[in-house]
Amino acid sequence: MIFNIFIILVSCKVKTSETYLTPGKATGYFKSIEEICNRDSGKLWGKNLYAPVMFVERVTRRITASQPDNEGLLKSKDGVYTGVFPKELILSNAPVIFGGTQYAMVPIPPEEDEYRIKTRAIHSLFHRFQQNKGVIVSSFNVNNMDEKEARLWIKLEWKALRKAINSKGEEQQLAIRDALIFRGSNRELYHKYADDENRFESYEGLATFTYTLLNTNSPEEFKMRLFENLDRIYSMQSYARSYGIIHGALYATLLYEKGYDFKNINPGNFDLGNAVKEVYNINLPVICRDVAGSLAVNYDIETINKEEAQRDSDIKENINSQISKFTDKPVVFLELESPSFDFEPEDIHSLDTLGILYNSIRVSDNWGKLTVDKGGCLISNNLKFMRITAKSFKADKNHLSGEGWHLILNNDWELIPVNQNYFVRKLMP
Repeated sequence: MIFNIFIILVSCKVKTSETYLTPGKATGYFKSIEEICNRDSGKLWGKNLYAPVMFVERVTRRITASQPDNEGLLKSKDGVYTGVFPKELILSNAPVIFGGTQYAMVPIPPEEDEYRIKTRAIHSLFHRFQQNKGVIVSSFNVNNMDEKEARLWIKLEWKALRKAINSKGEEQQLAIRDALIFRGSNRELYHKYADDENRFESYEGLATFTYTLLNTNSPEEFKMRLFENLDRIYSMQSYARSYGIIHGALYATLLYEKGYDFKNINPGNFDLGNAVKEVYNINLPVICRDVAGSLAVNYDIETINKEEAQRDSDIKENINSQISKFTDKPVVFLELESPSFDFEPEDIHSLDTLGILYNSIRVSDNWGKLTVDKGGCLISNNLKFMRITAKSFKADKNHLSGEGWHLILNNDWELIPVNQNYFVRKLMP
């Protein structure tokens, strides 16, 4: 999400701390990222993706940028531009306006990982390209992807897509047809979520496809990285915030193999599955579920059922151990109006109808900024409410804190006690 920053930083001094990202290393990364973009030179999307890049360290919030900002907030140092990212703003792998300049923001990993740094940079640069094409970033309501039947269909679809990407000719055609039948079965059951699914798959899935393609040097390396990502997401307990990251990339891969012109894609809302259906000339049954059940046997449905049974058991265990933290008084409740989230997909767990548990997360909304470092917070499945424990609660003006979290409230908001709990609300006139 693009943030407009109206804060003038009086000083750009940063707390002294050890970091692997020296100015020399940062310069090397900027050069490498530019070379990756120049190698593509707009062939994929019709525009060279390279633009100003900003590395940000999570703990110190130290900025190392490739280019100066328009307002002079960043200071030149050894060939790069440095400063501090404001604490009240959230870090995310997305574009940001800082000092009047639009940067691709890249939160760097705590330990140096060249592939992750470069892919995160291309990821953010692609989101910058999407925004400049008019794509509006918002939350995707795909909570159906945490329901058992949806997870069964999507796992079957992934297995078929993997087979399709690894095969040719008639075998590939049949695998694509199977994948689209599983996709159709899912959408027949959860048809009201189709638009959000398309947006999620297009927004994040095309980003994954782009950064994987541009950061690999051979079809074999591309497939290896793509399937590494698939395996990582396949093993997650919750798909509601993660499935689209890989799902759209798998369908984009099949389109790319056919020489599809990606410049014709609206990167914000596009049905990638339907495009594959047309490009590969796939005919589907009128009702996909009529045949999907018999096809599932070919994709090891028995193992998938065992995996999902284990997931159900793990969720029940999580609920038993976590429910009191978020249901017993006192609890802090926050309503989500226009949220921006920063979290790791591996760090979330489903608590069934109670919502999604985030072990750590950073949330920015109209009321301010919440940082949960440990202990977790619970967000409702409809993305309307969140709650955190009020254990060890402290308040110092607009700075509130509790066990494992701290909250900075904006000036026109307040925290009020109600029946031993706390609610954040806008100040009454």
